[in-house]
Amino acid sequence: MREQQLNFEGIEQVPLGSFAEKAYLNYSMYVILDRALPHIGDGLKPVQRRIIYAMSDLGMSAVSKPKKAARAVGDVIGKFHPHGDSACYEAMVHLAQPFSCRYPIVEGHGNWGSQDDPKSFAAMRYTEARLSRYAKVLLSELDQGTVDWAPNFDGTLSEPLLLPAQLPNLLLNGASGIAVGMSTDVPPHNMREVTTALIRLLDQPKTTLGQIMRHIKGPDFPTGGELISDRSEIMAIYKNGGGTLRLRARYFFDNGEIVISELPYQVSGAKVLEQIAGQIQAKKLPMVEDLRDESDHENPTRLVLSPKSNNVDMEALMSHLFATTDLERTVRVNFNVIGLDGRPSVLGLKGLLQGWLEFRLATVKRRLKHRLDGITERLEILDGLLVAYLNINKIIKIVREEDEPKMVLMDRFALSSIQAEAVLELRLRHLARLQEMKISEEKKLLTEEKEGLKRILGSQLKLKDLIKQELLELAETYGDTRRTNVVQRAAAQAMSESQLVASESVTVVLSEHGWVRAAKGYEVDAQSFSYRSGDKFLAATEGRSNQLAVFLDSTGRAYSLPTHTLPSARGQGEPLSGHLNPPDGSSFRAVAIGAPDELWVLASSAGYGFIAKLGDLYSRNKAGKVVVTVPKGASVVPAAALEEDSVMLAAASSDGRLLVFSLEDLVELARGKGNKIIGLPKGGQEVSLASICALSQGQALMVESGQRHMTLKPKDLERYMGSRGRRGAALPRGWRKVDRLLAKAQEKDLN
Repeated sequence: MREQQLNFEGIEQVPLGSFAEKAYLNYSMYVILDRALPHIGDGLKPVQRRIIYAMSDLGMSAVSKPKKAARAVGDVIGKFHPHGDSACYEAMVHLAQPFSCRYPIVEGHGNWGSQDDPKSFAAMRYTEARLSRYAKVLLSELDQGTVDWAPNFDGTLSEPLLLPAQLPNLLLNGASGIAVGMSTDVPPHNMREVTTALIRLLDQPKTTLGQIMRHIKGPDFPTGGELISDRSEIMAIYKNGGGTLRLRARYFFDNGEIVISELPYQVSGAKVLEQIAGQIQAKKLPMVEDLRDESDHENPTRLVLSPKSNNVDMEALMSHLFATTDLERTVRVNFNVIGLDGRPSVLGLKGLLQGWLEFRLATVKRRLKHRLDGITERLEILDGLLVAYLNINKIIKIVREEDEPKMVLMDRFALSSIQAEAVLELRLRHLARLQEMKISEEKKLLTEEKEGLKRILGSQLKLKDLIKQELLELAETYGDTRRTNVVQRAAAQAMSESQLVASESVTVVLSEHGWVRAAKGYEVDAQSFSYRSGDKFLAATEGRSNQLAVFLDSTGRAYSLPTHTLPSARGQGEPLSGHLNPPDGSSFRAVAIGAPDELWVLASSAGYGFIAKLGDLYSRNKAGKVVVTVPKGASVVPAAALEEDSVMLAAASSDGRLLVFSLEDLVELARGKGNKIIGLPKGGQEVSLASICALSQGQALMVESGQRHMTLKPKDLERYMGSRGRRGAALPRGWRKVDRLLAKAQEKDLN
């Protein structure tokens, strides 16, 4: 079968690359100009403009009865905007939501969404709508020759290319949109502030941005809250036409509770509650006892947090929530709009105001000229009617006798075509003498108005005065007070992990093989715990669950872990090597816990040691850091905590000798080898430092050896007193092997 030959005769052929490039550029310009970006004149996108015009055309004004939203959407997509009905309805909903639109243009009846879920609105067949009072600002001059008109998509109707906005709706309600290769994010502003800035610009065109910002403090969002960006940041945004703003919720204290009354723009209260509840469930907010949502019609936003006690720093708590939830967020700003030249561009605040004033001046001129033309035409007709009243009998005779009365009237009385037509359309009831007086009065009033219009159009100063007067009246009618406070705040700070953990008493237990666990409470008998086969108790220390636990290995390296992350003492614990990375061949020999400024005595089995602040031992590195210099063949002995009243240090050697000396003789270091604590014999049988313990004045000392223990009272300790570095005195026969020294139990306030 022979293949059919394709015939391209009469078909234009272009390279695929050129065609694709042209098609994409056409599509891009369509999206930019006819869909995504607002116009500086009325501040509306095409779909919004068509919704407002279609509703006006349907008679859905603020004083009329609301009609089904579906009816308006049907008119919009059927007459002016041939796109999807759902997208059109969503654009209509946005114009009606008071939490999305600073000055709503549509007044909705029914479910039009909520701040928690803006897209939870009911279907358009269930809702009703009409234009708001503010919509009059956009529509009142539409039929006064102020804007250009164009055919709709099928050429059967005409639609306005712009609405004659009497106020800069772009700045008042803001706008957002995403086009091809560009986007826009214009925040809303306060009407009264904007109008005063416009009036100043009309009077003083050389007004600087700083002077404008004396009137416009910053954006004014419909949901209130606080704008906490620095003035310099806001000025930079207004100068360059882009940047980011920081918004924060507003709150107050009520009977010991925190009440969040306003949220940042486009933040969901339900999501904020979910974020806070998540932290509470994860035990990251132990100071919060209860969380409630008391929002209602009178209080659209009322989120209540109840602290556990009056001692909670509520300002610090809110700072933490600002840093970790949507109670504080950033808002992008990009003043990218379609200018008067029909091209998209990024403008600063002054450029936007000047561009709109240029639009407004042109609109008012067109309105006045349209009115002037109407008055001129009406005066021409009135002149013809007066001629008719003066010659009424002759005119009646001409009308009755002539076949072409219009031409005869024009010739006989020097009337124009319009005047002659008006005379012929006169009704008998209008031939009364009283009607002639009304025409004369109307002519007088119109003549005065015509002269006034000419004076305004002939004077730029009078034209500006008219615009200023109209701006003041509109601001008085539709304006309101600022909702978003502009205040400078310090950056929010999240609480540290230790601050977010409940402070509970805890005892950390370390075994010979480096297994660790944490038991709730103090005075825990750690030696009676169950240990793994071959393992046994090594050391224990008391502290709080929100403190860091410090571990020292045999090489003198220090490691730190949050105490609340340690395994429970209900089991046998977990090996520290699973949490940390100690050197090969090392073993954990000591544990310390307390406040960063607490003092501990660190020592090696070689008989050397020093006093160190616990904070100097902290390390974020899993491999730890070297703190104690340990001689070859030696190890670290369990550390000893110093109380405020500790005055002596007891040190016992492995051969059963005990030395007690003043703590003043021991140096305080951040790291190092330290001073000699107790003298050890050189050569012969190997003897090492076995244990150390700090004592206060009059405190007894307990000596443990295996399962046995004895208590040395203060008077018994006098025998072992000596200078630091001495050999010490021998313990009684049978106690030549010392496992641990302990101060006699005293009440401790670890809070």
